[in-house]
Amino acid sequence: MAVYVMLTTLTDEGRKTVKTNPERIREVNQEVEAMGVKILAQYALLGQYDFANILEAPDDKAIARVAIELGARGTLQTMTLPAMSIDDFISSIR
Repeated sequence: MAVYVMLTTLTDEGRKTVKTNPERIREVNQEVEAMGVKILAQYALLGQYDFANILEAPDDKAIARVAIELGARGTLQTMTLPAMSIDDFISSIR
């Protein structure tokens, strides 16, 4: 399984939704997991991005599906980055 970092920024509509129904975050997490992507960790951020999600997916297609599905709702924008462990990184450059 591949690991990804997904940074998300809420739109005005997304901020309204989270303010009136903060549990919506957990509901969306369940939807993501139903698409076959596991949420390893999730953090609320202060700054340029609102959330950082560490995700595990079978491949790029699965994570692309999640990014498109969530982005199409109009409540957030995503930036998704593939990630690798430091051990894998070091072994790849040897």
